Amino acid sequence: MHDRLPQRDLLDILTRTAYQLGWHHHFGPASGSDPKISEALGRYVLTVFTYGTLLGPAQVAAHMRGKVSAAELARGANQHATSEKVAKASTTVINAFNQLDITSVWGDGKTVAADGSQVETWENNLLAESHIRYGGYGGLAYRHISNTYVALFSHFIPCGVWEAVYIIEGLLKNASEIQPDTIHADTQGQSLPVFGLAALLGFDLLPRIRNWHDLIFYRPSPEATYQHIDSLFGEEAIDWRLIETHWSDLLRTAISIRQNRISSVTLLRRLGNHSRKNRLYRAFRELGRAVRTITLLRYLSDPDLREQITQVTNRNEAFHGFADWLMFGGKLIGHNDPDYQEKIIKFNELLANCVIYSTACDITDAANAIAAEGRPVDADDLATISPCITHVIRRFGNWILNLTPPAAAPTHLDLESRVLFAP
Repeated sequence: MHDRLPQRDLLDILTRTAYQLGWHHHFGPASGSDPKISEALGRYVLTVFTYGTLLGPAQVAAHMRGKVSAAELARGANQHATSEKVAKASTTVINAFNQLDITSVWGDGKTVAADGSQVETWENNLLAESHIRYGGYGGLAYRHISNTYVALFSHFIPCGVWEAVYIIEGLLKNASEIQPDTIHADTQGQSLPVFGLAALLGFDLLPRIRNWHDLIFYRPSPEATYQHIDSLFGEEAIDWRLIETHWSDLLRTAISIRQNRISSVTLLRRLGNHSRKNRLYRAFRELGRAVRTITLLRYLSDPDLREQITQVTNRNEAFHGFADWLMFGGKLIGHNDPDYQEKIIKFNELLANCVIYSTACDITDAANAIAAEGRPVDADDLATISPCITHVIRRFGNWILNLTPPAAAPTHLDLESRVLFAP
């Protein structure tokens, strides 16, 4: 299968997907009028390439040999593209990707994994932080990756923040046809209030928690005992009366988040560890204790669930590596504007999703060719082929060797002043 996949240039992939899917139509002036740009498709393709790879307008313009200037590329990103427009363009690609038959081989789209990958920034920055976990200075590209490999939502957040604060927001802001109801994450992607809020919003939070055996299993009542697993449980029991007392407040909060009346990030920040006097926090924490205990018991008793969590979180890490590979212009966002930083992460997501869509189409074509030759194609074998393939992508395009003899190079300085007018 890998031998049959064609080699494609990165710019050609963006151009091909723009023609096929029309994602470039989401870009344009803030007024909503048609862009006064000749060959708008080509300009927007170059804009995504410029900022998705982090090459920058100066470098791309220098390699385009005068076909476009750095100012024109910068204008396209600053005046014709916003984070919302880039997200809509990515949604167009996601919806088209979801219509491919090959995606059903990789997954059903009902499961998503959320995790962050560090991106360096300047030190004098509102979002930049130094964190021992990542060993660098910058922020996090926090992404929600479907079990079909495509990125559903990306966000740029500080390194020091607890990632669970942002895990719900990515699911609610996902506007694509792929609407997952199961979330996988690592230790950073969970907390007791998040378990409670996710359950109220209809999401099944199933994280891969580090040192889970040190966590407390809460009893449904102080008198409850179990024959074989009683040693897992501590002495604490869930306060169901507290949940019942504040049940209407919990539902009202979840409905407000669903209807965009309040941000889930704002709420979860307020429901932090320093909010123990907050009765709403205590209610969410108590509900989270019940949900997390059930989740841990499911994790222990279901080997298929453990395998699924590992598989989907590994696909999240694979996308991070793929997106970083496409960001070959550098690993540092040289700008202090948070909106610009957010836009860079979304440009990179759009670029990666376009490449994944193109590779999925090529895999489909190769599988059809093999089947047409009379050789059986097993769906389980096909599922092992990831669309995040790098060896079929030429990031730098074609290098042309020009053997035309050059003109003679100047070797002497002639710096004498010239007389403008003869005497």
